[in-house]
Amino acid sequence: MQKLKTISEEILGKITPTQADRAKITALAEELQRKVALACKEQGVTATVRVEGSVAKDTWLSEEPEIDVFMRLPTTIPRRSLGEISLKIARKATEGARQIERFAEHPYLEAFIDDVRLNIVPCYDVKRGEWLSATDRTPFHTDYVKKRLNESSRGEVRLLKKFLKGVDAYGAEIKTGGFSGYLCELLVVYHKSFIESLRAFAGYTQRVAIDIEGYYSGKEKELTRLFPEPLVIVDPVDKARNVASAVQPQKLFTLVAAARAFLKTPDTEFFYPPKINALTAEALTGKLENRGASILFLPIRNVDAVPDVLWGQLYKTQRALRKLAELNDFKVLRDAVWSDEKTLNVFVFELEQRVLPGVRKHLGPPLKREKECENFLSKYDSNGGVVSGPYVEDGRWVVELQRRFTDVVELLKEKLEDGGRNIGVAELMSQAFREKLGVLVNSEVVDVYRDNREFAEFLTGFLSGAPFWLKIDEA
Repeated sequence: MQKLKTISEEILGKITPTQADRAKITALAEELQRKVALACKEQGVTATVRVEGSVAKDTWLSEEPEIDVFMRLPTTIPRRSLGEISLKIARKATEGARQIERFAEHPYLEAFIDDVRLNIVPCYDVKRGEWLSATDRTPFHTDYVKKRLNESSRGEVRLLKKFLKGVDAYGAEIKTGGFSGYLCELLVVYHKSFIESLRAFAGYTQRVAIDIEGYYSGKEKELTRLFPEPLVIVDPVDKARNVASAVQPQKLFTLVAAARAFLKTPDTEFFYPPKINALTAEALTGKLENRGASILFLPIRNVDAVPDVLWGQLYKTQRALRKLAELNDFKVLRDAVWSDEKTLNVFVFELEQRVLPGVRKHLGPPLKREKECENFLSKYDSNGGVVSGPYVEDGRWVVELQRRFTDVVELLKEKLEDGGRNIGVAELMSQAFREKLGVLVNSEVVDVYRDNREFAEFLTGFLSGAPFWLKIDEA
């Protein structure tokens, strides 16, 4: 227990903003707020402009300040125009800064000034419960949290955020599918501290549902029907919303496992992960060729899309390609997708084997199902693809069939030659495959690996498989 306290205090000392940090961020936030308000006025838009998010709630990390300025716009502005109008205002307010268009339910602008991330986000000026867009709730979230966190509990939120960042489970954007800042704040409101929040997740054995305001007290069946997800945190300002709906099961279970490891063997590396030292190209080649499995790489370059749209399309395509492989009897051990969001995207599939036997066994119906047996025999009795059978085995009809595809590379090349839209490939990925399709196997990826250090670090971690904190736990 003492070590947990010591480490928590050490980390908190690093991530809590100093007076100088606060002065800098406060000045920047006020200036941005002023510029956004002025840009609104110049565009003839009536708006209430306010700082929201972690800066407003004082739960931000000194190492990664992020300022959210919201424009509460009149409900007379049509939804279809909301993004266009707000982006024009945001670009004007951050002229000269590096700007990136982002997309949640509607577009918003991300900008950088003095290495500080700024988000200028539109929402409607509505009463509580009369939501017209998802971001309308944010000002109410800010007010709710500010009333329920004191100086000490704000530090607990910082610790939880930093821990989740360390184990790669923080961030509700599509790329990560993890825990949002607001979700972290609500967990501390409910569990009272960072350590108690970890203890709660370390003991996870079944679906968790937290209803801070007691909206569903005595209505547990209704709660389960409305929110079937494995983690449910009822939004205190909107009982019809699960704050944890964006958390992917993989990130939930990552937290469960990491929390158990940290509570067993506390270490600062959970908050500050060690840097991955990428394998040399020679070491990579040896590891891939001696692995005993086949790893396929499908690199795509230069997809022009905002990050959230890009990741949505990458994940959709990843699922489609995995399904294609599995439907053709290739066993996928693991798969992943990596992107630098600029010039390179890579799909990665680890298969038990690249090439399958030319014959597969296909089970027919049990003999007791007479009609189905007739249909089966009618289909396969004179089928040119039948290598052997039909014959009876263990009380059912069986045939042995020729495989159409025995090499997964041939399968992918044929199905993706036209872009693969008919197998579920997302539109932008389909365009990229049509322009240039490459399927690399094992060490054929070495040139791509040499040319991109970040991809090299990712692939080194992928090949290792084990999270860094598991090594701490075993030490």
